[in-house]
Amino acid sequence: MTTHDALAERGTVTKARPARPRRTTRPGRRGPRWTPWLYLAPALVVLGGLLVYPIYQLGLISLLEYTQAQVSGGEPTTFEGFGNYATLFADEQFWQVLVTTVVFAAACVVSTLAVGCALAVLLTRVRAVPRLALMVAALGAWATPAVTGSTVWLLLFDPDFGPVNRLLGLGDHSWTYGRFSAFALVLLEVVWCSFPFVMVTVYAGIRSVPSEVLEAAALDGASQWRIWRSVLAPMLRPILVVVTIQSVIWDFKLFTQIYVMTNGGGIAGQNLVLNVYAYQKAFAASQYSLGSAIGVVMLLILLGVTLVYLWLLRRQGEEL
Repeated sequence: MTTHDALAERGTVTKARPARPRRTTRPGRRGPRWTPWLYLAPALVVLGGLLVYPIYQLGLISLLEYTQAQVSGGEPTTFEGFGNYATLFADEQFWQVLVTTVVFAAACVVSTLAVGCALAVLLTRVRAVPRLALMVAALGAWATPAVTGSTVWLLLFDPDFGPVNRLLGLGDHSWTYGRFSAFALVLLEVVWCSFPFVMVTVYAGIRSVPSEVLEAAALDGASQWRIWRSVLAPMLRPILVVVTIQSVIWDFKLFTQIYVMTNGGGIAGQNLVLNVYAYQKAFAASQYSLGSAIGVVMLLILLGVTLVYLWLLRRQGEEL
């Protein structure tokens, strides 16, 4: 018996531990957690400079007594705290304008989605040349500046020289005189310049749906409306959620179309929305504090909508 065997019987020899394998970097292994922030740093710096300071100034002015007298240096600036917000929330016109803004934005969003989705389905049914012509026309409307598009629509519906009244036999009817007709005219312009985004996005989503699914639904006798409601809409839900939230953000903060087409909010302010209302308070009435308070309220509302939008995007990413 060898010495090693004897020691092994007594239990005094310890077994050699196997060497630990070296940690090697996997081909698909992610880098440090701060790497994405390194790539985002330039954009964050630019956005911080363009957004953080203006938002800070907006919130600061909303807490001060800041009118034309303070701007010209005639009277000292005093701290009002939330007094401007109390004044704003006690104003009945503010709540009326807020309700009007929500209702009008909802009408714009629903109309834009309806027109955009209908034309997206139409693009899948026509040949290449009509599809190209429709895409070019839609992108032309999308690229038209808001001021230019609003002016063109005013000329089309002009009571004296506009071709629309002549075609409809309405004579010298003024579309911007009545409250609802003015809102309807602005809604048409908003839908005209907004539907291309919905149309192109939904069309891309439809093209990604397997053709076998649509053919199977058609063989089962489903109509085009039933195919959209039961097949396409559920499969396009992530895309529809994205375009809906973005349309809500865009339409809630409308300014140019309302201001240009209703001449600053309509007769006696009958076509005011929050953005135009804030402009009138700040620059027409020189009540910069109240105008800033309205801006802060709009910022908080849109921030809430944006957070919902980001949450839905993350949830859809997890589902996919």
